[in-house]
Amino acid sequence: MLHIPSLYIATSENRGRGVFTSEEIFEDDIIELCPLVLIPLEQLVSVDKTIFYDYYFLLPNGKDACIALGYGSLYNHSTTPNACVVFDLENDSLQMHCIKNIAEGEEILINYQGDEEEGDRTELWFEAK
Repeated sequence: MLHIPSLYIATSENRGRGVFTSEEIFEDDIIELCPLVLIPLEQLVSVDKTIFYDYYFLLPNGKDACIALGYGSLYNHSTTPNACVVFDLENDSLQMHCIKNIAEGEEILINYQGDEEEGDRTELWFEAK
């Protein structure tokens, strides 16, 4: 796992734990590189009965899900994110990219449904903020 040194975990209002930064991050910066633990889709029925239900990603290949190591599975959702996920399926990893400047002390947020144009519009399992 590689990440910028300013990342830290703190309580996020109405969201549990989240990932924050102690220094400004700039648009187009790579925030973190996270190795993935792949989960075959047929095993998700079991995972959905555990605490890991709230922490996995579905991969764009449609064949697997994953848990992102590092801080990867702790980024919270927003419909107005300041970061995005870029999957590197050849290397079983993902990258968190900054998509707009993030101020010191601000939470880093991603859209669990992808970007506005290409994102998944299925209903989330919680009320989005």
